[in-house]
Amino acid sequence: MKFPSFFNLGRTSRDIGIDLGTANVLVYVLGRGVVIREPSVVAIDQETKQPLAVGEEAKQMVGRTPGRITTIRPLRDGVIADFEATEMMLKHFIRQVHGGRAVGGLRVVVGIPSGVTGVERRAVTDAATQAGAREVQLVDEPVAAAYGAGMPVNEPTGSMIVDIGGGTTEVAVLSLGGAVISESVRVAGDELTESITQYMKKVHNLVIGDRTAEDIKIRIGSAYPTNDNNGATMEVRGLHLLSGLPRTVLVKGPEIRESMTEPLSSIVEAVKRTLERIPPELAGDIVDRGIVLAGGGALLNGLDKLVSHETGIVVHIAEDPLSCVVLGTGRILENYDKLTRVFSSGTVNV
Repeated sequence: MKFPSFFNLGRTSRDIGIDLGTANVLVYVLGRGVVIREPSVVAIDQETKQPLAVGEEAKQMVGRTPGRITTIRPLRDGVIADFEATEMMLKHFIRQVHGGRAVGGLRVVVGIPSGVTGVERRAVTDAATQAGAREVQLVDEPVAAAYGAGMPVNEPTGSMIVDIGGGTTEVAVLSLGGAVISESVRVAGDELTESITQYMKKVHNLVIGDRTAEDIKIRIGSAYPTNDNNGATMEVRGLHLLSGLPRTVLVKGPEIRESMTEPLSSIVEAVKRTLERIPPELAGDIVDRGIVLAGGGALLNGLDKLVSHETGIVVHIAEDPLSCVVLGTGRILENYDKLTRVFSSGTVNV
């Protein structure tokens, strides 16, 4: 299902939109589009306390660093877990956008989970201002994702989106530019990956890292049985618990699907709870339009079929699910004066 584009890239500006995700950071520059897609990872020298690498370069170091170097994922469950590392990461990406120069006076729009606390919102605002922003606006991720997916958010009709990121799953019903109902659960891609790690340890006595578990999820993981994924297999290398030696085991698609049952059930239940709370006037719109999946989790094989099977409602995957939130911040920047009502807190000026 394709949605129309709302973006006018003819304008130029230093203003940026940021999807500050648990797994990845995406940056949109007004007039240029999405210019950065990097993992949310920072490598820090513990002796100098300075960043050695950020993004993809830092991710390649995970599990391979000497004692003086630490790799950090500064965001957990969609919120800041390490403020200093987040500030370092934002400064790096903002400078990268502007050719390595330190730039002040920026207007920044940041997508955040709808269920975060006031303290967590303030931490995001402070990190952005410390990184050089003059004005910081926060927008709930499901609202931004709906704009980015090209959904008719501003119309007086109901639209339902499920944004499955790395740390949180956001479920929302939107109408007239805002969320009528929303729910945020801290079960998403990271929990799916962790369930695979635990399964390999429990069933195959094999210890694997997060990167290997994520690779398994991407290559043979699925949420719903189909002819395409039932026969999928993959050789997995790890450390055997009993012998203490490296070993390779063959895993099959159906067992990986079974290992992810619990977190997948949590996601589906969040969708069902939201559907049960929809006002009658909007329920018919959702049945007609269907549910849209966004975020990296939307790419899990068969997830759309699982949600459709459990709810009885047609499910669409956004055209570019990984970019929906950051594209939404971009649309808000493009139409800033008209869309100020979407911001989840007051303007912060520095």
